[in-house]
Amino acid sequence: MPIKPDAAGLVGEPGEFSWDSTASLLYALGVGAGASDPTGFELEFTTENTMDVEQKALPTMGVVLGQGAGKSPDFGDFNLAMLVHGEQSITLHQPIPVAGTATNTTKVKDVFDKGKAALVVLENEVTMDGAPLWTTSAALFIRGEGGWGGDSGPKASWEAPDRDPDHVVSYQTRTDQALLYRLNGDRNPLHADPKFSEMAGFPKPILHGLCTYGFTGRALLHAMCGSDPARFKAMAGRFSTPVMPGQQLDVKIWDLGNGEAVYQTCVDDTVVLDQGTHQYA
Repeated sequence: MPIKPDAAGLVGEPGEFSWDSTASLLYALGVGAGASDPTGFELEFTTENTMDVEQKALPTMGVVLGQGAGKSPDFGDFNLAMLVHGEQSITLHQPIPVAGTATNTTKVKDVFDKGKAALVVLENEVTMDGAPLWTTSAALFIRGEGGWGGDSGPKASWEAPDRDPDHVVSYQTRTDQALLYRLNGDRNPLHADPKFSEMAGFPKPILHGLCTYGFTGRALLHAMCGSDPARFKAMAGRFSTPVMPGQQLDVKIWDLGNGEAVYQTCVDDTVVLDQGTHQYA
């Protein structure tokens, strides 16, 4: 079997990576910052030289920084076309600097047997000068790799509250959103090549799931954190339905109090980012 069921706990070799002010600006634009009001809102994320405005980085930028830095642990060999990004989380130990150099270490946190698929959970620990900076977790659903009789993993217990959301934040994505977002490093042709996306079963290139994640993070930042990245502590969600560039994202947020919120991101009546949780200060 290509997937290694006993890979949980393996740790890869650490690797150093750097980013600059331009990378922070590009990520912000890639997830829609400044689109609604380019001269009066989110200037701290979209510009570096506006008078009396200090540039800041969006908290969700950590999901793209450092990808590929270091050597990932070997959890098996499989057909990449069978891989689906199922879930994503990020925990901030301190605000992400606009520019810097950090070290990434990747760990196989869990390997679960889903019957017709394997679920591999990879955790990235990022440090700067030895201090924790952020931690990300990505659940990778690999079709055709299950069935060895292993643990199927914990059952989801998330439920949306039985009431109207406390906040609904709507963002219109651009028709060329995927072309802009891919400049952050994800050059998968599924998001740019019409022929490739057609072979994958889509009428046109789809939006990156992590782009939808970034749009959602902006909604949480402004609705729950007063637009202050220092108050944004953590965010997690499960990708459920692809988004097409140009569609409107409606982020429905329920404030549970005590620094906890849950959310769903929808396109019309379809949930595209589900089982969302958020921690804020």
